[in-house]
Amino acid sequence: MKFLGPITALAACAAVALLPSSIAFAQRQQPTPEQRIERLEKQVEQVQRQVFPKGRPAATAGFSDDPAATQTSVMALGQRLDALERQMTDMLRQGEENANRLRTIESGMAQLRSEQEERIAALEARMSAVPVAQLIAPEGQPPATTPPLKPKPSVRPPATTADAAAPADDATEAGAQTDPGEDAYSEGFHMWEAGNYDDSINALRAFTSAYPKHRRVSFANNLIGRALLDKGEPRAAAEALLANYRTNPGGDRAPDSLFYLGQALMQLGQPAQACKAYSELDAVYGAKIRLDLKKLETDAKAHAKCS
Repeated sequence: MKFLGPITALAACAAVALLPSSIAFAQRQQPTPEQRIERLEKQVEQVQRQVFPKGRPAATAGFSDDPAATQTSVMALGQRLDALERQMTDMLRQGEENANRLRTIESGMAQLRSEQEERIAALEARMSAVPVAQLIAPEGQPPATTPPLKPKPSVRPPATTADAAAPADDATEAGAQTDPGEDAYSEGFHMWEAGNYDDSINALRAFTSAYPKHRRVSFANNLIGRALLDKGEPRAAAEALLANYRTNPGGDRAPDSLFYLGQALMQLGQPAQACKAYSELDAVYGAKIRLDLKKLETDAKAHAKCS
């Protein structure tokens, strides 16, 4: 037991002697911060070579097949963006130009429509203001610009149920046959249909005088003009037809009177005036013209060589 003290002291001295050498060895084994950073960089580069074999990844790279961003690709992308901006600018400019052109076209169409309406109104006013003596040339005086045409016998279209009296088997119109005015008109119509033009004209004039407010007055006045035309008196027919149109332009047979006025003017050797009558018919009544009358007008325009 007496030797324990010296042994313990000796061990302590040995430990103290070895302590500086172990500290120095540990210090030699610990890497410096620069070495640690270099080692981390090498590890990161090794990982990048495995994950991105084509080079360092771009900011948008996420897959191994995505190409790395280069200065050339960035420049190309900038050029494409510039081109797109220029195209957008051109499209905006063209859109504004097209809008301006559209506004100009709409303004021109509105002005044209207004001018056409004014011309039609002026034509109607002139037709209403021109007396019959000026519309129809005097006897024996042909038009200045058109040679007189040889009068042709009037071709009377077949009578329609609208011109004739109503059939007796209809209950409503059967009551109309008891109307004295309807009977008077029917009598004049049947005389015209049979070719008794003078008797028909007298009967129809008596009817219009006795029943001036009857619904058949427009029919009767138009039929008087047609009877005069059929009997070879185009001048008197033209006067009667023009008067029927002017005095009652809303009458049922006012469009017919304009058409047969053109026929009378053709027999008088005045195709230019006939074309004016047909133009007046189209301008005033347009789509309201009956199909059978429109067919006759089309043929008459071709015969008169209306432009």
